[in-house]
Amino acid sequence: MREWKIDRSETLYTHRILELQRRRLAHGDERREVLVMDAPEWINVIPLLDDNQVVLVRQWRYGVQAPTLEIPGGMVDPGETARAAAGRELEEETGLRAGTLRPLGFTHPNPAFLTNRLTTWLATDLEPVGEARRTFGVDGEEIYLHRAPLESIPELIHNGEISHSLVVAAFYLLDATGRDHASSSPTKSLRPGAGKPIDSA
Repeated sequence: MREWKIDRSETLYTHRILELQRRRLAHGDERREVLVMDAPEWINVIPLLDDNQVVLVRQWRYGVQAPTLEIPGGMVDPGETARAAAGRELEEETGLRAGTLRPLGFTHPNPAFLTNRLTTWLATDLEPVGEARRTFGVDGEEIYLHRAPLESIPELIHNGEISHSLVVAAFYLLDATGRDHASSSPTKSLRPGAGKPIDSA
């Protein structure tokens, strides 16, 4: 397989969440140009309650012009560790603080044109922080909380209620690393069920 080296790079657009670059690549005498989005590292978090309920977040997504059911996640800020970002995003998006954060693994969100990677974390020993609120988020986000039994996640994925590819990958990583280590209490296998709004429990 040919290995393509970066000959030169030109920044076309800069934003807080990414930098669009035109890169000239070289392999021996061969040359080609590609567009690449250079983005910060990302994290997402599976918040797992003691009763094996997963805390999910629902928010409007501008790309698909619809609300989606996901897990907390976001960017790692400059000077921040991935673990610190996981704890911060969890608190910002759910109002929960994790006593334990465990890395489950990483994925490349789209290696065809994104440079970054995403680390998934399992958050347990959760406790609420701050005042009770109906919605969560920062910088104009409007995030609603839902919870679902862990064993219901495959059905939520199968029926399309959970459709975010990185969230699907996160639950695969949880499953692959061994559900018997997912929490201090026994964790059931992933089987069909149903989720519900967290404030209706």
